[in-house]
Amino acid sequence: MMKFLSACTFYNKNLTNTGNTLVPENTSRVSSWLVPIAYFLGRYFVIPAYFGNIKITGQEYLPTDGPVIFAPTHRSRWDSLLLPYAAGRHVTGRDMRFMVTINECKGLQGWLVRHLGGFAVNIDRPAIATLRHVLDLMQQKQMLVIYPEGGIFRDGKIHTLKPGISRLALTAESNYPGLGIKIIPVAIQYSQPYPNWGTNINIHISEHIDVVNYLEGNLKSQAKKLTADLTNELQKLTYQQSENNPHILAEIRS
Repeated sequence: MMKFLSACTFYNKNLTNTGNTLVPENTSRVSSWLVPIAYFLGRYFVIPAYFGNIKITGQEYLPTDGPVIFAPTHRSRWDSLLLPYAAGRHVTGRDMRFMVTINECKGLQGWLVRHLGGFAVNIDRPAIATLRHVLDLMQQKQMLVIYPEGGIFRDGKIHTLKPGISRLALTAESNYPGLGIKIIPVAIQYSQPYPNWGTNINIHISEHIDVVNYLEGNLKSQAKKLTADLTNELQKLTYQQSENNPHILAEIRS
């Protein structure tokens, strides 16, 4: 327990205290009836009907077991539908969990998000419950999606990554030795800054980064190194894809 609390302190010095309950229950789940319906409609109707050409590369790098953290670029709200399309249950036989902002977990939308595998995080004041839930998901060998840029950016550039993804991954790996957590960089690019009907999409999945390789030494410095390596990989993926998309390449260079 002391090790866990120490990791929580490292993750954020301003972790939210929720009053009488320091660690409130997390209600994230994968609904046994809603998820299959959503996947089926999205994969065979919504996505093919709305978008133009969808090119996916790197699916051979997708693991079929073990804990995985997807670290995709974030260019549109469509990203959270396209990731399961490219790497979800119809491809790997596995469902995805999503870390989303607290604003996306309110009302009816919040109910849908939580039943489709999403859970909320307060970016400014992340709660201990968030870290505990991530640790549980990794221990259960789930696939988790965390957008490392922390928001949607439509300029085609890689923005400064938030340190949380590296800290969470390292904390989980150090608390449960031998987990073998893999971080998979993913670049999602649209032919239009604001995707609409007929927009073409490129999704490039990279080889994984082994978190265990960053456990030697100070946790804070290793988190910085992991974040830097993830940034470099996302930049490489983005520029590789942009060579085939003049519009995006022009945006990046501007």
